[in-house]
Amino acid sequence: MKEQRALLWLSAFGAVFFLSIGLWAFLDARSFFDELADFPPYNAHFIHDVGAFHAGLGAVLALALLFPRDGILVALGGVGFGAALHVGGHVRDSDLGGSDGDTILLGILAALMLAGAAWRVASTLRDTGSVR
Repeated sequence: MKEQRALLWLSAFGAVFFLSIGLWAFLDARSFFDELADFPPYNAHFIHDVGAFHAGLGAVLALALLFPRDGILVALGGVGFGAALHVGGHVRDSDLGGSDGDTILLGILAALMLAGAAWRVASTLRDTGSVR
């Protein structure tokens, strides 16, 4: 029982840490670079990408706490969240380079992951009446 409690606390800590760091990098790349990740040269898009992926890791841990028995939902939801942020970064940073084709492909992949998570929730609700 103590082991389970410790693992839950570790997961909660990781979720808060990775979501916080990730969202900070994604939402305020300059501040993140200046305060924490001063590895020149400054590249806003790269820091947005790092933030999206860290936030995705945090989302996986948070979803694992909410749905501990559904690895498919956890994986699709967490990856979908990080992927959607990644797409948002490409849209926001379109003036910095990249291609429209990349953004469209990444958007399709993010939508598929999130649709898969939603499908899992819907099918679980249909079959059991609960997602827990």
